[in-house]
Amino acid sequence: MSCAAPLAARLTAVSGPLFFPVTPYGPDGEVAVDVLRTHVAAGVEAGAAAVFVCCGTGEFHALAPEEFADCVRAAVEAAAGRVPVVAGTGYGTALAIRYARLAEEAGADGLLALPPYLVVAGQEGLLRHYTALAAATSLDVVVYQRDNAVFTPETVAALAATDGIVGLKDGYGDLELMQRTVSAVRTREGAGAGGDFLFFNGLPTAELTGPAYLGVGVGLYSSAVFCFAPEIAVAFHRALTDGDRATVDRLIDGFYRPLVELRSQGKGYAVSLVKAGVRMRGLDVGGVRPPLAEPAPEHVKLLAGLIERGRALLAG
Repeated sequence: MSCAAPLAARLTAVSGPLFFPVTPYGPDGEVAVDVLRTHVAAGVEAGAAAVFVCCGTGEFHALAPEEFADCVRAAVEAAAGRVPVVAGTGYGTALAIRYARLAEEAGADGLLALPPYLVVAGQEGLLRHYTALAAATSLDVVVYQRDNAVFTPETVAALAATDGIVGLKDGYGDLELMQRTVSAVRTREGAGAGGDFLFFNGLPTAELTGPAYLGVGVGLYSSAVFCFAPEIAVAFHRALTDGDRATVDRLIDGFYRPLVELRSQGKGYAVSLVKAGVRMRGLDVGGVRPPLAEPAPEHVKLLAGLIERGRALLAG
């Protein structure tokens, strides 16, 4: 099902948000693969530019290897080559390589490499980890910067020079560091104008910081909102891409800022609140697995009101 074009080329100039689907569970708590196919297919049809399956929003941490492989395979089948499918991977180097190979066997087009489990490593150790992961399969790798995996600009330049590593997703949120990192990659020896190395805004509810990241040359971003309100996410992406600042500001002020404030009311809401939103849309994706917990009923009610407000802003 995978397209022969390199992942970086397919993501260089996208026409829609990047879709991070949730992982559905049935009443028995098992992964609901058929529901995932429906979820992914609906996202592609709604305008997703890529599918990032079994990542943070998809509860990568909660999936056994065989469940992970089934989910990646289902996403590849549902995308049917229309957009690239990128699978999460993580933990220590040995397990990250195992998940990467499972993703390759399942037909994924690339990998999103989450931070190593638990340890806080130095720059040399992080570089060794991601270099080994990139060498383990033929899949292109996007490295996720956040928590215990924060890089110096020099380390990112070294990652960018590594075969198989095609991008950096930033979930750390230091714009000065990002500007220095983009500059270091752009000016590294032999890179010309920076090559085709990709940068992503990976902060939760990335639309809120979209204009700021665009200012340092980072236009790609992950959209959790696309899971449960694709019409709002697509309209925002179009406005940001087209320079329609009035629409961008209207949606930030009336929808995205209140959503971020709601998301901050509970631990794990970056996943559980998103799943609640998907259920509101009529797709039964179940709840979240431990150690995450369901959002409070009053917060789910507030989310429903926010979604209605966002749709009204589009209509207005």
